[in-house]
Amino acid sequence: METPLKLSGYGKNEWITAIIISMLLAAASILFDLWYLIIPIFLALAFVINFFRDPDRRIPSQRGIAVAPSDGRITSIHDIESYEPFDNQPATCIRIFMSVFNVHVNRSPCHGRIASITHTPGKHTNTLNPNCCEVNERNLILMKHPTKGHPVAAVRQVAGLLARTICCAVEENAVIQRGQRIGMIKLGSTTELYIPKSLLEKVTVEEGQSVKGGLTVLAQVKAQDNNQPSTPTAAAESHDTSTPETEPAE
Repeated sequence: METPLKLSGYGKNEWITAIIISMLLAAASILFDLWYLIIPIFLALAFVINFFRDPDRRIPSQRGIAVAPSDGRITSIHDIESYEPFDNQPATCIRIFMSVFNVHVNRSPCHGRIASITHTPGKHTNTLNPNCCEVNERNLILMKHPTKGHPVAAVRQVAGLLARTICCAVEENAVIQRGQRIGMIKLGSTTELYIPKSLLEKVTVEEGQSVKGGLTVLAQVKAQDNNQPSTPTAAAESHDTSTPETEPAE
């Protein structure tokens, strides 16, 4: 369930600039009797507004689940025998491709503490390329249990051919809730969710399926004592008001 349209603070500079430029171009079109330009101008503005939309969402509150870190389509579900961020333990990776028409705000898949944030410079190849996640610019957010200290999940933000800006809105050692906004990738990109095999009970999605960040349950996991909000309403209020609507450092 989503609330009415609102715009993301992560793209505030872009959508404010787009609105101002569109208004100026529309005024010039009217002034010089170029009415036929009005429609393409506002179609371009509508595209920008649509891209930077950031609806509030009612986050699922049941225990033992991991939700999608972004909107998009599942392009790969695969196992990794030894995943270094999880102390070289086995993991499962669920990869999500975001087109330019998806909501591009990223959300936390579960409750946890941000153990580390690792940004790796790289190329900007097409994110439909299976190797893009290893060669493109990327940002890895590793999450651990707040008290027990073991890895619970990792989210990797991957820049694409058009996406040249990765916004990360969380800091190391912060404790975040399931569904909380953690950043954004601008103009088409990929996110990956990594779950330790020791915690994974069942993947609940399949390749080709469309998902929504913070709403779609990607996997059932062993329940942790995370002090999650007990009701869907509390979850939505907690997660959607905890991230300031300001432009993050890039």
